[in-house]
Amino acid sequence: MAPILALLRRWLVPLILFVLAGPAGAVSLQEMLDQAEEGATVRPPAGIYLEHVVIKKPVVLDGSAGVIIDGGNSGTVMEIATSNAEVKNLILRNSGRLHNALDSGLRIKGDFNIVKDVKIENSLFGLDMHEADNNVIRRVSITSKPLNLELRGDSIRLWYSHFNRLEDNIVHDARDFVVWYSHDNTITGNTIHNGRYGIHFMYAHHNHVFGNEIADCVVGVFLMYSNDIDVRHNRLLRSWGASGMGVGFKESSGVTIANNDIVGNAVGIFLDISPYDPDATNQFESNRIAYNGMGVEFHTDWEGNIFTGNAFLSNFTQVAVRGGGTALRESWKGNHWDDYAGFDRDGDGLGDSPYEIYNYADRLWMEVKDAAFFRASFALEALDFVERLAPFTEPRLLLREDKPLVHLPDFAKDAPKSALELLQ
Repeated sequence: MAPILALLRRWLVPLILFVLAGPAGAVSLQEMLDQAEEGATVRPPAGIYLEHVVIKKPVVLDGSAGVIIDGGNSGTVMEIATSNAEVKNLILRNSGRLHNALDSGLRIKGDFNIVKDVKIENSLFGLDMHEADNNVIRRVSITSKPLNLELRGDSIRLWYSHFNRLEDNIVHDARDFVVWYSHDNTITGNTIHNGRYGIHFMYAHHNHVFGNEIADCVVGVFLMYSNDIDVRHNRLLRSWGASGMGVGFKESSGVTIANNDIVGNAVGIFLDISPYDPDATNQFESNRIAYNGMGVEFHTDWEGNIFTGNAFLSNFTQVAVRGGGTALRESWKGNHWDDYAGFDRDGDGLGDSPYEIYNYADRLWMEVKDAAFFRASFALEALDFVERLAPFTEPRLLLREDKPLVHLPDFAKDAPKSALELLQ
């Protein structure tokens, strides 16, 4: 027994001290950074550094030796309070839990910084960018604390931060990715899963969202009072629940939604008083809108939205309008509807007769909010069938497209296979 205890004292106690005190013993990571010259590269030895770090000068912090910075479940783990710094190849973990303090894995309060190949774990807020411009965030992995969804912090938070690039990051099991009062940011190639808002824009104009996958969130992309946003080549998948939607609009104008897969959501596209600017339009071009509960839902009868060349495939309801309105004032041109029953006798690729949607019993749940609970129920479906067979009230024309696209567009020809794969 004595030899075993001696062995434990010899090896285990030094290891515990190494983990708690950091690999350099007397020299903390903060001291290394403070002592470095501007422009220098700091390469700390491998180990767990139990401290909070503030980078105050333009240096490169390279943790590729195996550096973990542990905040000890209090405060913000690291802050970049300078410009032209670089942080790479390390792990930040265990921030505090205070929402009012925005306890984060990493906070940036400077310009022209680079953060890449960093993992942020068990941190309430992942990345907090506060009045920080022209930064590059690349290949950063972010998770929040294991709390209920509404109690987690935001994965990425931009506050009055402009001209930033957020590229190829992996975000999961956090709350929201929010862009507030921030313009001209590029968000591209990111994977965002299991959150609330995949990306939420608030008073944030001229931003660009390209090539992201947003899946299993409550909402994919939401635009609130945000104009001139470009959303292209994204996959917006499986947003379910009472508020589930792939793309949502609230009083937003000049937006382009193009070449996206909007698949398997409760609502594919939701529009509330958008466009808000009477001189602007919103463009929806070449999107695959498939396997949604509702392909497009308008909160009210509106105008200024232009739908061109989209593929509407196997949505339970292709288009819905709340409050007794119609979508006749919107622009529909060259869209493919998989339930179109017309012909193309002249072979020009366009239907010889209009594509039309009439409301029969569907008017009940579109006009009476509480009746939506019975949508797709046997009773309502039976009533709808009888209405269509022998109408005892005049149906309402909801939508008309004069020249629908008969054949499936090239971008959607793999739709049945790929859509089913995306739903798995």
